[in-house]
Amino acid sequence: MTIAFTKILACGAALAALLAPARADPAGDVWRGEFAGQGKQSLVRQQPDPTPDVAPFAREDDANLAYGAATQARFIRALQKKVKFVFVIFNENQSFDNEFGTFPGANGLYSDGGKPRAAANTPGFTQVYFDKTLGLAVSVQPFLIGPRQNATFADSTDHSHKGLARKIDVGPDGVARMDGFSADEYDRYAHGTPEGEAKGRQFARLVMSHIDCETIPFFWLWASHFTIFDNIFAAEDGPSSPNAVAMIAGQAGESQWVGHGAKGQDFRAAAPVCGVTFPDGATRPAPMLNDAQPFYGSQFDRTAQNREPAGCREYYGSTNIMANLTFASLPLSLLGETAKKVAEADLNQIFDLPDVRQDLDFLSRSGEAPAAWRWYQEGFGREPTDKGPVASHRSYVSHHNGAQYFGYIANNPRMNINLKSLGDFFEDIAKGRLPGGGVIYIRGGYENIAGLSPPIQNPNFPAPLAASDSAAIRASKAGDDDHPGYSDRQISEAMAARVINAIAGDEKLWSESAIIIAYDESDGHYDHVPPRILAYGPDRLPLARGARVPLILISPYARAHAVSSAEGDHNAIIETINAIFARAPLASLPDEARALAAGDSPGFNQYGPPGFHQRFLGPRDLPAPESRSLLSGFDLGRLEGTRPPLPASLAMIPDAVVEKLPHYGDAPGGACQAIGVVPEDRRQHIEAPPPPGFNSLPSTLPRYN
Repeated sequence: MTIAFTKILACGAALAALLAPARADPAGDVWRGEFAGQGKQSLVRQQPDPTPDVAPFAREDDANLAYGAATQARFIRALQKKVKFVFVIFNENQSFDNEFGTFPGANGLYSDGGKPRAAANTPGFTQVYFDKTLGLAVSVQPFLIGPRQNATFADSTDHSHKGLARKIDVGPDGVARMDGFSADEYDRYAHGTPEGEAKGRQFARLVMSHIDCETIPFFWLWASHFTIFDNIFAAEDGPSSPNAVAMIAGQAGESQWVGHGAKGQDFRAAAPVCGVTFPDGATRPAPMLNDAQPFYGSQFDRTAQNREPAGCREYYGSTNIMANLTFASLPLSLLGETAKKVAEADLNQIFDLPDVRQDLDFLSRSGEAPAAWRWYQEGFGREPTDKGPVASHRSYVSHHNGAQYFGYIANNPRMNINLKSLGDFFEDIAKGRLPGGGVIYIRGGYENIAGLSPPIQNPNFPAPLAASDSAAIRASKAGDDDHPGYSDRQISEAMAARVINAIAGDEKLWSESAIIIAYDESDGHYDHVPPRILAYGPDRLPLARGARVPLILISPYARAHAVSSAEGDHNAIIETINAIFARAPLASLPDEARALAAGDSPGFNQYGPPGFHQRFLGPRDLPAPESRSLLSGFDLGRLEGTRPPLPASLAMIPDAVVEKLPHYGDAPGGACQAIGVVPEDRRQHIEAPPPPGFNSLPSTLPRYN
């Protein structure tokens, strides 16, 4: 055992308990658990009907490997020897049921993953809203959209913090009922005008729609070849920004709230943003609840040179700037023993480092060598699509850059050098400029550097489209981060395919990699699995967790054709990175541990229901039943060399297929048949067509409402 590994075992909870069984099977120490709607079954199970390419690697006994404490140190040592890179393709705004609700073998709309499940046993399957004009209650159930409904693009539903709280609808017993989705959408728009009523009805339907492999065949192909997780949730019950921060910190400022209270700070506007002069204002306090902009790069930032970029399509109102975030994150912990030395390069240490002073001391004494990291995001710097030498930042979504919110990253030249553009990723990988290992985050944006346009597969939906309608769609739906509203799903999966092809096309890099396709939050789309409520915020609404989101693990060492129901959120990714790079959990660092302890007190417990304890006002990357890592998605035999690794061909998609939209559009029988996957609704002969008059673009094309 290495020294670094020994140190982690001593931090907080023992790492040997990582993935500790929720319930041991006396016959074989098989890790079992109970999951919403599933009852008792193996944590990891095989998907049905493997295709010929993956069948030789998909074995039933994969799901019966013991996960008792005795195997954990062996498992992690093997993982540390094999995996040197973790790539996180960090997408936007999709619930699990919206994209994978009919994926075979998963806990979805019509099955618990093992057997069919009736609508009556599916939380929120029937949503009800009260139509003010008609004067009656209207019910909506899940329905399928596909090529006939131009399902690769759609408008975005309500994913505000308050809206999401209404949608998951936590009852007095602390359990989310998952029944407020349609009502929230209708009530958001229906305020007495015919236009508002019509728009509200369409959004009340849209929020219950779902897609399958006809619309996102690449994502389904990777899920079928490797391991899909069906019990991962948004870390925060809020929109993109809190969850972008939680992806690298395991929280969105809960510990900063504990330490400083929910108070913003007054600032004078120091500089124009994108040519606009803003008035003085005040920052939004921690914890993050909505999509406020990063402090650095805003009008309050007094940096004179080498300022962080602003997203020029973003809202920078002087009440929409987030407080400087000063709690621990993975980029900090990955510094290891160099942490204090690197922090000395921070340009405003008093402002940027107040909540990590003890963490820095701890890390600097750890003896852990630093591990590299990068955050590549479209539009952050100059992209290949920019004309001239200056970055336009036209496609940059600044409120998606979790790293930019932290002053000790954004305001430190030795840290912010790790923030790069999406084009930089492809150039770095082509020219061999990636570090020798580390954690690499990849994000898309408002546009796509491949120059793709959204495919309009049916020019007669929602009605015969005028030239102006088609132009509006092509102008507004060409993003590549999967965010409804401005992205196209197939352009988004094409971006992911370009990333994965670049990794898998390099034999050495593939042999050292784990690729995680993850999502920040649900966009407010319906999902039936109630999240475990772990924390409440200063507004007394649920703060953690949010609705369920997809997650796919791709690696030569992954389980093949498998589903894992390990429960977790963005902290599951952090736990996995901690294990691979031998890092102490963020929750065990001194400043974070102190805040977590202080949060479970009368002053903060009052924000939850009677008897609730705020044990999770901070990172949750310590092994616990509430939050498990992604290690169940790896195969021990492949890690130890007793089974062959999965070939890169299972991950790669030919460039000609990637670049042609719609994907597999010429395949006989459609995209699902092309990849060899039969959705669960087809297996059960379930028909769930869209309601008559449905419009998936109620904001973009309101005249068809």
